Amino acid sequence: MSGTSRLRNGFAHMRWMLLLLLSLAACSKGPEADLPYISQARSLAAEWALVNQEASEGKLTDAYVQTMRQSVREQLQTSQKALTQPQSDYGREVAALLKEPDGAVPQTLRSHADKLKTIEDSLESA
Repeated sequence: MSGTSRLRNGFAHMRWMLLLLLSLAACSKGPEADLPYISQARSLAAEWALVNQEASEGKLTDAYVQTMRQSVREQLQTSQKALTQPQSDYGREVAALLKEPDGAVPQTLRSHADKLKTIEDSLESA
C-alpha cells in the first residue's frame, strides 16, 4: 500500500468520525428534547382537572377517581424524571403540579396546564 493510499483511507476514517460527532451533537438535550414530556404533563393536568370536576359533580365512582388520580400522578412522576432540565420553568411547573393534593380544585390544575401550554407553545415556535 502506498503512502497516498494510506493517507486517503485516514481521511475517510476522519470524515466518518466527524459525521458521527455531528450526529451526536444533533441529539441535543434541553427544552426541545423535553417537549414530549411537557406536552404529556400538560395533558395529564387537564385530565386530572376533568376527573376532579366530574368527581365533585358525583358523576364518577370513588374507585375510578382514586385509580385515575394515582395513574396521573405516576405518569407525571415519570415525565418529571425524564426531563433533561428539571430546574427549568417547565420542570418547576411539573414539580408544583405534583405537589397538588389529589382532590385539587379543577381550576388550579387547569392553571398548571395553561402555564405548561404557554411554555410548550413558546418552545415549538422557537
